[in-house]
Amino acid sequence: MTDSNKPLYSLAGKRVWISGHGGMVGSALMRRLQSEDCKILKATSKELDLRRQAEVEAWMEAEKPEAVFLAAATVGGIMANDTRPAEFIYDNLAIEANVIHGAWRSGVEKLLFLSAACVYPREAPQPAPEDCLLTGPLEPTNEMSAIAKIAGIKMCQAYRRQYGCDFISAQPLNMYGPGDNFDPEDSHVVGALLVKAHAAKSEGRPAMTVWGSGKPVREFLYVDDTADALVFLMRHYSDDRPLNIGPGTVLSIRELAETVAKVVGFEGELVFDAAKPDGMPSKTLDAARFAALGWKPTTSLEDGLARAYQWYLENVA
Repeated sequence: MTDSNKPLYSLAGKRVWISGHGGMVGSALMRRLQSEDCKILKATSKELDLRRQAEVEAWMEAEKPEAVFLAAATVGGIMANDTRPAEFIYDNLAIEANVIHGAWRSGVEKLLFLSAACVYPREAPQPAPEDCLLTGPLEPTNEMSAIAKIAGIKMCQAYRRQYGCDFISAQPLNMYGPGDNFDPEDSHVVGALLVKAHAAKSEGRPAMTVWGSGKPVREFLYVDDTADALVFLMRHYSDDRPLNIGPGTVLSIRELAETVAKVVGFEGELVFDAAKPDGMPSKTLDAARFAALGWKPTTSLEDGLARAYQWYLENVA
């Protein structure tokens, strides 16, 4: 999507750091920014450990980024969150604290912190508006990730308030696409279903098991649409309120599993294991404020799933 209004901030000629460039969102940002007149900065986890404050500040002082997309994070699905809570809270708190503080110290002009929809309460109104943040208990299965992401939002607000930094935050919901995590132990639902459907099809199984009842409702956003939204926000948004990114495609886990099976070509039965956790019964976002800025996604669920599956076949399977 091209920006129709004059932007508040221009990326033209800027040194832009994509923190977490090797991840799914970071890779999509790399693709999106290829068409922009900017210099892309990146550093692998071997070159720069974002959990180490001295390393981060020294790197930022040397490279002098002017705009930062803070997309680096430790991420995973229900099982990963449940079995590795210490990693999820420590890694994410350390990464965001070091990068946000380093951005202030090194004079970064603008920073966008990529939050997540898990920041909202388990019983948040659906779709969840931004102002329901911190109004109730979090979903226990991803509480540690949520607390870390809330801290990142609050850091952006605090540095904006105290130092006048143009730091913003936004949260998309359930992204998927090329570069997704397809590890059966810690992938999100789309990656996990694509792997299961591919294995069931390849082995000629009569049935495929899906975690949970299939009843929870979720919203899914193709990752290249997310990257386009983040670039749009970097240009057009400057406010201390976190902004929901959407709307994506809203459907139940059962409907998602059926669509994945169709895309992969698995024609067997779907068996839902209700003994496994469902997570939040409904998780969708109210993105009316973002929609009012004039952005909307362009990729249909089937097209996005097909591209994600093709990437899986070429790079993982």
